[in-house]
Amino acid sequence: MASSATRNAAALGGEDDEELRMKLQRLPHLTDTLPSLGTHPNPLDNNPFFHPISEFYIAPSDVVLRHILHDVATTTPGPQMAYHRAGPRKRILFEPGRVRAAIVTCGGLCPGMNTVIKELVVGLWELYGVRQIFGVAAGYRGFYSTEPVALNPKIVHDWHRKGGTALQTSRGGFNLHQIVDAIHDRAFNQVYIIGGDGTMRGMVEIFNEIKRRKLNIAVAGIPKTVDNDVGIIDRSFGFQTAVEMAQQAIIAAHTEAESAVNGIGLVKLMGRSTGHIALHATLSSRDVDCCLIPEMDFYLEGKGGLFEFLDARLKDNGHAVVVVAEGAGQDIIPRGNESGHVEQRDESGNPVFLDVGGWLKSELNKWWTRDHPKELFTVKYIDPTYMVRAVPANAPDNLYCTLVAHSAIHGAMAGYTGFVCGPINGNYAYIPVEEVARAKNPVNIRDHKWAWVRSVTNQPDFEGRSY
Repeated sequence: MASSATRNAAALGGEDDEELRMKLQRLPHLTDTLPSLGTHPNPLDNNPFFHPISEFYIAPSDVVLRHILHDVATTTPGPQMAYHRAGPRKRILFEPGRVRAAIVTCGGLCPGMNTVIKELVVGLWELYGVRQIFGVAAGYRGFYSTEPVALNPKIVHDWHRKGGTALQTSRGGFNLHQIVDAIHDRAFNQVYIIGGDGTMRGMVEIFNEIKRRKLNIAVAGIPKTVDNDVGIIDRSFGFQTAVEMAQQAIIAAHTEAESAVNGIGLVKLMGRSTGHIALHATLSSRDVDCCLIPEMDFYLEGKGGLFEFLDARLKDNGHAVVVVAEGAGQDIIPRGNESGHVEQRDESGNPVFLDVGGWLKSELNKWWTRDHPKELFTVKYIDPTYMVRAVPANAPDNLYCTLVAHSAIHGAMAGYTGFVCGPINGNYAYIPVEEVARAKNPVNIRDHKWAWVRSVTNQPDFEGRSY
């Protein structure tokens, strides 16, 4: 079998092909380190549920472009970054009867985790005839601290209806050599890792160590983050469900605020480093008066500040709704003795944030008592964090989970490794995990979507202030 670099060049005529003007991202393959590995016919040829035609199998030349929007009147696009399209290959590297697959979930909860696990099991079992499938409990530490759990379609048949992860999860516990030793000792040759940015960084290390040891083990990643902060892909699974649940909290906050004299409904939503849930929930609910996200600084007092805006809104409407992402305002929340402050981090290495919702509620009450001591005022604070992330996936997210799980299976069976799969411009693709581990997906407060938020809420710009 040709190396992936050779396949890439043959597929696109080389990186300098002026006609195609594409730069195909190199996708790691097990034959890069084990060139003597042979291939086998894809068993989907004989699967009664499929009738493969010429377009059924994905060719090495099938690619997905990362960027599809260009102003050709003002710029000349350079070589376009492209990724291998996900899907079944005509030839596979693994004999299904010899596959021992491991599935692990890491980090926090996210709607759809159980659906992904189920579809990995069902896809391996029904599509490729794999009979040795195991779940690893309790995240990365589970590889070396627990016994794997045998899985089959009967066991997982209703998991898609449940929130959370039936395999259990945890943060931290990453011991590279113990993990890879356990994978090798248990004879796993396919490992499916479901997790967020920290998990993907760990996957990079696992993939590199497996490659260094020249082991015949394919490692496939499925990005999981309710915050939608994974870069490159269109969105992460569970995000649409999270937005849907966030709307319910906003509706409740609006009802509470509207039913009180000078009522403010305050909702804190998930979003440590990005405000995508807050932004999309704001746009879809249309009941929000101000949306505060980590990508945008804001201030409370003075001209153009939050208090001035809310004062005017209460005078006009009698109520207001404020949505704040959990990572917003961290730089202005008092931390006690600043000179002696040491930033705390959780087991995944993420900074432990202060409660912006509780702080903002307190500040709102202090402001009103100071400036309007004789008027009624109510702040109803709603924090639906665990409701948002612990529910089962909705229909669009369940479909996403099915497609992304099957995409991962097809890639691993074909011998690709060190990759993450996800949708790019609506088409599923394989992305080198190193890219995903580095990429971020912040809200662009200079684009049309954020302008739409401000036009819907009429909230302050919070810029041009001298702190």
